[in-house]
Amino acid sequence: MSNILHPNLNFKEPTLDVLGRPNKRWSSAFAAIYSARALYSLLNQKKEKRRKLPVPSSSPSYVVLNVKPEAFSSIDRTTLTAIAKEKNLDLLLQLGGIEGVVGALETDIKNGIGGAVQDVALRRAAFGSNTYQRPRAKSLIQFLVKASKNHTVTLLLLFAVLSLGFGIKEHGLKEGWYDGGSIFVAVILAISVSDVSNFRQNRLFETLSKVSSNINVEVIRDGHRQQIPIFELVVGDVVCLLIGDQVPADGLFLDGHSLKVDESCLTGESEHVEINSRHNPFLFSGTKVVDGYAQMLVISVGMNTTWGELMSTISRDINEQTPLQARLNKLTSSIRKAALAVAFLVVVALLVRYFTGNTENGKGNQEFNGSSTKVDDMVNSMVRIIATAATIGLVAIPEGLPLAVAFILSYSMNRMMADQAMVRKLSACETMGSATTICTDKTGTLTLNQMKVTKFWLGKSHVDDSSSISKNLLNLIRQGIALNTSGSNYRATSGSTLLDFSGSPTEKAILSWAVQELDMKMETLKKNCTILHVEAFNSEKKRSGISIRSKTDNTIHVHWKGAAEIILAMCSSYYDASGSTNDMDDDERTIFEQTIEGMAASSLRCLALAHIQIPDDQEEHDIGVGPPQKLIKEDSLSLIGLVGIKDPCRPGVRKAVEDCQSAGVSVRMITSDNVFTARAIATECRILRSDQDMNDESVVEGEVFRNYTQDERMEKVDKIRVMARSSPFDKLLMVQCLKQKGHVVVVTGDGTNDAPSLKEADIGLCMGIQGTKVAKESSDIIILDDSFASIATVLGWGRCVFNNIQKIIQLKLTVIIAALVINFVAAVSDHEIPFTVLKLLWVNLIMDSLGALALAIEQPTKDLMEKPPVSLSTQPLITNIMWRNILVQALYQIVVILILQFSGESILGVKKKVKDTMILNTSVLCQVFNQVNARKLEKKNVFKGMHKNKLFLGIIGITIILEAVVVESLSKFADTEKLSLVQWGACMGIAVLSLPIGWVVKCIHVQDKPFLNCLN
Repeated sequence: MSNILHPNLNFKEPTLDVLGRPNKRWSSAFAAIYSARALYSLLNQKKEKRRKLPVPSSSPSYVVLNVKPEAFSSIDRTTLTAIAKEKNLDLLLQLGGIEGVVGALETDIKNGIGGAVQDVALRRAAFGSNTYQRPRAKSLIQFLVKASKNHTVTLLLLFAVLSLGFGIKEHGLKEGWYDGGSIFVAVILAISVSDVSNFRQNRLFETLSKVSSNINVEVIRDGHRQQIPIFELVVGDVVCLLIGDQVPADGLFLDGHSLKVDESCLTGESEHVEINSRHNPFLFSGTKVVDGYAQMLVISVGMNTTWGELMSTISRDINEQTPLQARLNKLTSSIRKAALAVAFLVVVALLVRYFTGNTENGKGNQEFNGSSTKVDDMVNSMVRIIATAATIGLVAIPEGLPLAVAFILSYSMNRMMADQAMVRKLSACETMGSATTICTDKTGTLTLNQMKVTKFWLGKSHVDDSSSISKNLLNLIRQGIALNTSGSNYRATSGSTLLDFSGSPTEKAILSWAVQELDMKMETLKKNCTILHVEAFNSEKKRSGISIRSKTDNTIHVHWKGAAEIILAMCSSYYDASGSTNDMDDDERTIFEQTIEGMAASSLRCLALAHIQIPDDQEEHDIGVGPPQKLIKEDSLSLIGLVGIKDPCRPGVRKAVEDCQSAGVSVRMITSDNVFTARAIATECRILRSDQDMNDESVVEGEVFRNYTQDERMEKVDKIRVMARSSPFDKLLMVQCLKQKGHVVVVTGDGTNDAPSLKEADIGLCMGIQGTKVAKESSDIIILDDSFASIATVLGWGRCVFNNIQKIIQLKLTVIIAALVINFVAAVSDHEIPFTVLKLLWVNLIMDSLGALALAIEQPTKDLMEKPPVSLSTQPLITNIMWRNILVQALYQIVVILILQFSGESILGVKKKVKDTMILNTSVLCQVFNQVNARKLEKKNVFKGMHKNKLFLGIIGITIILEAVVVESLSKFADTEKLSLVQWGACMGIAVLSLPIGWVVKCIHVQDKPFLNCLN
């Protein structure tokens, strides 16, 4: 039996220096006054001198009250921190051992702290809060400073300075600052839009990080077990720890069995450490429980722990570059090189035309006349030529693409959060769209995790009423259930007659059944027995055992509980309803096996209970010494009964599985249930067809799969849809095999032992409700509602991310190609480009910001889920379909703009400035309608579903309004001229032709094989 308190330590009751015995009313008044003063003193961090309280004349028995104003005066934060960090047993003994610390912290071992708001506030003020000091997040100013260091931004600002200088020189300050100042404003506006987006993304990551870190822990307060956020934990709390939990603070072992922890995160040692009250009672924040269960007294929290100091130095990398962003950077680099090459050709062509005398100034005179040309005029001409080339090169660089991707990922993360999926790793958003197979758990993911005992077999007969069971056997059943468990029951609220249960869903189902149907009194049974040894349940052994000594007759009993076929193999006899034991021969064992199979075929999780009484002459005299697995008898047991637990499938899970399968994603179920239960649930969820043969290779047990050779596993893994009786190692093995076969694997998990599989998978999904802290830290996405339907939703968002990025690339490249060709042709032939720096910046601002926003908010569609998975590593960013759309739309814009550039004045009968304004207006409106075209890369009907996307329609409207403001109201800054309604109609008519052209071009069939892999 584990010792709660050190045997050699005496408990010291903390006393208050008060003379006399007060009556109840004065006692209450004194307690209120003292608590209020102590709280005021601590909150203001001031130490006051001891005060003597005046005693009312009506109470002569109260002469003097010597009260210390500080709470917990017999122990301080420094002492507790030293005990924990240094594992200082000597200091612990000086304080009276664990019992002395419990008393000093005014904690009750059984009932915990009171939990009142005032009590918690006092403890937090005295010993600190369970929070970490994380590095400060970047401010918006820091993002702006970083963006200003971008080479493209620097060159644009330099060009703005030159433009400002030459403009003032030529036209004076009053008129000359317009061009340069406008460029300054446009650049700053573009930087601001980008940085505000990055700043919001940074804040989003910080928020998600806090949400994912704020897990719930189970504590005992005021005699009740309850879940509280980890950040609300205070010194003195009694914490309940189970397998898979992360220790939430530094503490001391109070009670428990077979507790082992993994301290590798602090020490680097992989060997698990055994924790007990005798030799090593110290538990450290951040370590993981790998075996057993326990209750812990919190003695140090937050920054006072080693884990807290470590976490305070770590900041999450919110600037991680996803694989798709890396590919986009490569694409951007290729476009940058092409733009600079075009700019260089323009410089060469213009210099040749200039020095050969083929250029004219504003008065129609030849600009270069050999030695007669003034140096000042030559410098001005050189600056204009370089400025023209810089305009073409710099503005064509797609710096907005990475911003667009970041925006899409950020938006998708927000939407996925609303759909019950919290993204921990940014790359998972895009990788999810490439998933080819999902390996899912059963319990809580495909099912509701609302377990209830529906069948009980005692011996070979089904039992509906406990009255038919003999009294002695009924007591054994109650004893085995009450003591062989890591769960417990407690009153829901003070004075309530209703019981609540804690533990795993399976434990809670059995405890609830035993209390309600068998009239089990858990606390009474615990008081009547002494626990000798416990073997806690774990996913490897799939069983738990306990040996106890009855205080009434001093007999030793062993109880086992676990997977039915495993417990059955340990039994050589069985009980009948009368309480008699019968030998179990092969025929009867077969009957039990058939009963188990029948229950499993009804989708029931089947557990077995077994018992043996140790005879007096075989009593284990060395209890507590030697290997734990040898302390509890494991063979020749008597089977008590079989318990069938029903866990219904989640509503909508069948449709979600079918949606995944229609999307080309295979679904595999990996469970610890037996093969019959697994097959029944898989068939109900449509993972398996109802007509599939029982002996085909789609269902396999974990042990069988494990024993295959590597070649056999690789041959059979694609056929497997269900793995039953699997261990975490089997799960990991399957993930590795699937990845070797070229699959992009998604894995769900909730336990500590699932961590290797979650890390090995391409995308690890942890269950938010049942998931342990370790599992969550190993995952990429947390499914907040534990539902498989949410996984299918995440799959759709993953595909939507890639699809929306392709839409933005198509839109952006159309603008870049058209602008490059138009400016190059115009510059070489006419020495005047239709798009100045400011106008191109305005067009790019629309495309980079509003255009990206319009296409980034597109929702997942049914069409996306009917396509096969997208391979991010092999499929090009720019497909042949996209090139077809890009080239045709760019060609249309090039033809229209060049016609307007060279012949617009004569065709339209307008002046040059009106013509230039119409070119800008037509170009912007072409991009607006091209945004509509880009909604569907392949489908001809681009309007489908557009009326439902109110934000998209709003952005289109805002873009047109802003363009009208630029044209009609900002003529001086934008160098535009007001247009008539007819001229607006002409621009709109030319631009709207992009829609029928887009419809026609989609009738052209293109090959699937990419022809420009160099840009991927």
